Amino acid sequence: MVKVNLEEKFELFTEHWSPKIVGALNGQHVKLAKLKGAFIWHKHDNEDELFFVVKGSLTMEFRNKVVVVDENEFLIVPKGVEHRPVADKEVLVMLFEPATTINTGNVKGEMTKENLDTI
Repeated sequence: MVKVNLEEKFELFTEHWSPKIVGALNGQHVKLAKLKGAFIWHKHDNEDELFFVVKGSLTMEFRNKVVVVDENEFLIVPKGVEHRPVADKEVLVMLFEPATTINTGNVKGEMTKENLDTI
């Protein structure tokens, strides 16, 4: 059992859109990520995703609406729902998702991160 300090972990990396694993439980990964700019439209056919905003404000775009998630709020994106995270300014998020989840879901490209670092 190891206590995790989110502030300390966020200080260990600077890159955007590159999640880092900070914990695991019940087949799930707890990940931290720094987001800035717009991500790609994608979906996860088999996994729900939880986005918890630690710092900043995240805009989650869906094809039929937009949801703004502020500090100390979270949003669960159900499996199969196409979405695109957007961060006008840097946002720090904690993600809960199955260990098999790839950040770009059904879309493979230069933003895809398949082998994540554990910090």
